[in-house]
Amino acid sequence: MRAIFINRFYWPDEPATAQLLTDLAETLATRGQSVIVLTSHSGRADLPSEETHRSVQILRIRSTRWAGRLGVVGQAVDFGTFFLGALLKLFLTARRSDTVIALTDPPLLGIGVWLVSALRGARLFHWVQDIYPEIAMELSGHRWLAAFRPLRNLAWRRATRCITLGADMASVLMEAGVPSDHITIIPNWAPAGTKPTPTSATADLRAQWGLTGKFVVAYSGNLGRVHDLGPVLTVASALRHDAHIAFVFIGHGAQRDVLTTEARRLGLTNLQFRPPQPRSSLAASLALADLHLVTVRPGCERFVFPSKLAGIAAIGRPVLFIGPRDCELTRLVTRSGAAFGYAFVGTDTSAIAERVRSLAQNPVAHAILASASLRYSASVGGAEIAASRWLPSLAESALAASAVPSITKLR
Repeated sequence: MRAIFINRFYWPDEPATAQLLTDLAETLATRGQSVIVLTSHSGRADLPSEETHRSVQILRIRSTRWAGRLGVVGQAVDFGTFFLGALLKLFLTARRSDTVIALTDPPLLGIGVWLVSALRGARLFHWVQDIYPEIAMELSGHRWLAAFRPLRNLAWRRATRCITLGADMASVLMEAGVPSDHITIIPNWAPAGTKPTPTSATADLRAQWGLTGKFVVAYSGNLGRVHDLGPVLTVASALRHDAHIAFVFIGHGAQRDVLTTEARRLGLTNLQFRPPQPRSSLAASLALADLHLVTVRPGCERFVFPSKLAGIAAIGRPVLFIGPRDCELTRLVTRSGAAFGYAFVGTDTSAIAERVRSLAQNPVAHAILASASLRYSASVGGAEIAASRWLPSLAESALAASAVPSITKLR
């Protein structure tokens, strides 16, 4: 039985889902699982359309990647060209004995993958990393997008299994009618090679960025609209006269231009913006910070689970979460007896600033939280643990395939 994963990005690309999928696919392959990945082609001349890398067969689909820079319409073009190309490639590739796993980039990919998988007689898994159209509805206010939900819900219900990241996201699937015994929660893990890094390993980067001797508060990752980043500027402004505290944004995204413009307007000399760091430097760039920020915009908390949390925990740094009080991330970060950080709503900027100032002056409290962060990371595990959780579901799917008649009807 082959496992066919479909996602817009895969190695050598480095978006979060590409790193996660690469780690999982390669680990499953080492366990004897036959793995195929359908992904987009970056356009690099030296990158073949088909190759086998670390025992994973990669089929790259020609689709646009540049149009997204032109705005929402261009992004839709990028999504649409991959969506259509991926469905055609899947139709030509899938067999009755296969299990097809649809991720959520592009959004609602699983609807088309369900239809093609049914036509080919393959079983379908949804690996739900983000929940659309709900995210788009919250960010845009376009309630008409709810028209996609019935078909999306049907695709979920008709799947052999839905795998998602946490209890809040699982509850959305159950509300859509997915039976609880068809849902598996497998948290995202830290990218391979992310581990505690000695201070000496970050000394050069700190010196290069003018952060030597500072207590560094960092936001590392996508500066997308699903993240509540405005309060960070307010906190940085409140702490502008604390010369030993510095703020760093590491990453790109839809909010970067707005944030940089506002930071300049406020004259925030204690805040700087840096580009995303390559995966080879990820551990060092994460270890650069003494405290990491994780944020979610209110209204989106049940539809996303920031993957950056796993990387932060793996290098042993405390977390300051900015988001709704009643959500899984708040409960996770501040859980009794195992807290590895703090949680605040976005309007509590004065309290956030005071907490940052207090932690910067209390190395013992910082060390306690850092140790708890490492314990949380150990409980999640890495790609090996995730693969061990995936394999029983894939084996169950293979058994189901052997029992299905050769002619499969679209349910």
